Amino acid sequence: MTIRIVTDSTCDLPQEIIDQYHITVVPLFIQIGTREYRDGVDLSREEFYEKLPELRPHPTTAVPGIDLFVQTYERLIQEGATQIISIHISPKLSGVLNVAKAAAERITSIPVTVLDSRSLSMGTGFAVYTAAEAALEGHPIEKILDLLENQITRTRVFAALDSMQYLQRSGRVSFAISTIGNFLHIKPLLKMHNGEYGTEKVRTRRNAMLRLIEMLGEHFPYERVGILYSGAADRARELLDEVRELLPMDKVWFGILNPVLGTHLGPGVVGFITIAKE
Repeated sequence: MTIRIVTDSTCDLPQEIIDQYHITVVPLFIQIGTREYRDGVDLSREEFYEKLPELRPHPTTAVPGIDLFVQTYERLIQEGATQIISIHISPKLSGVLNVAKAAAERITSIPVTVLDSRSLSMGTGFAVYTAAEAALEGHPIEKILDLLENQITRTRVFAALDSMQYLQRSGRVSFAISTIGNFLHIKPLLKMHNGEYGTEKVRTRRNAMLRLIEMLGEHFPYERVGILYSGAADRARELLDEVRELLPMDKVWFGILNPVLGTHLGPGVVGFITIAKE
């Protein structure tokens, strides 16, 4: 039995984990002007966030087509996969899960299980990591899916945005709301748990960081934590220093938010992805 794990490029897993566990990552696409880039392949994250404030027109994002997923699954079958688990960002945030499901229906030679992570970014990544680790240890698919269901219900994502400007550029909020929000120094907070997302608004960047710390303390202790940022590495490190006593420091991943989500959220994002202990 050989179970292979597939995900998409919004998972924000460290490259060394992807390599170590032979995880297959299907890239989403970013359209910048007349050029299309494969997320994580053709454009570095650092370069993207450096350019983002000046890009006109604003970048757009797109999911891969069914054929790319079919080709990915078929290649893994040729490499010896007897089962595939394909884990993706919540369908409330992207259409990639539905594309993966449609592709899986075309595969008849082996079972392909498509799973909604009910999360985003490293929340998806943590599910992928758990599945890949369990598969490598030889667990059957039923056991892996049970592990994932348990973990997903304990996974939370919460992040502070530095501006409403990029939500407005990508059509997520109106120009008027964005302008008023920026004038009042309003910092949106985004939250997601078990497939449900919500928002809060606070004034000033410091209040946003204090609210993140408060939220981090609400579900302590943790078995694993991710800290993500977009063009705000110094602020993310300062925040990490403030909350070290709340974190399992040997199980903390620190990374840059993928450009697909960054297109809509902008630079200056700082956030946590947590898995609470049982």
